[in-house]
Amino acid sequence: METYGPKWSPGPFERGRDGPHLVLAGVDGSPTAMRAGAYAAGLARRQRSRLVVVFVLAPSAWTGMSPGLLAGAQEETYEAMISELREPIKRMADETGLPITFVVQRGDAYTELKRAAIAHQADLVVVGASESAGHRLVGSVATRLVKAGLWPVTVVP
Repeated sequence: METYGPKWSPGPFERGRDGPHLVLAGVDGSPTAMRAGAYAAGLARRQRSRLVVVFVLAPSAWTGMSPGLLAGAQEETYEAMISELREPIKRMADETGLPITFVVQRGDAYTELKRAAIAHQADLVVVGASESAGHRLVGSVATRLVKAGLWPVTVVP
């Protein structure tokens, strides 16, 4: 065994932390995204970090074809999804004392998650693995976030 550099000696006690200060989780209501959110919450709780949960609403292609009727129905669906996600997040924040910020963005999932991670100065991004077969050809949101190379990305199966 060879050792390089100066001899190691323990330093003074450090009160800070080495882990992430802010964990950002991307959720979309899918089972893998919900597991990713739970994983991110557990990590943030153990590290005493802030947690930002980002839900991205991707507009349907059908909405543009019939702006009146379909847009109204889609908006009602979005509101129901947001309420469905908001309740367990509030409950978890109350039970654990974990500071959680819930953000709703509209647009492309990759673009909006990247934008939110930069805006909130995330130290780690956690997302669920894609369940779509089409993402093998185009690339999933998780793959694109990893390729961006701006933060560590954890992909939860």
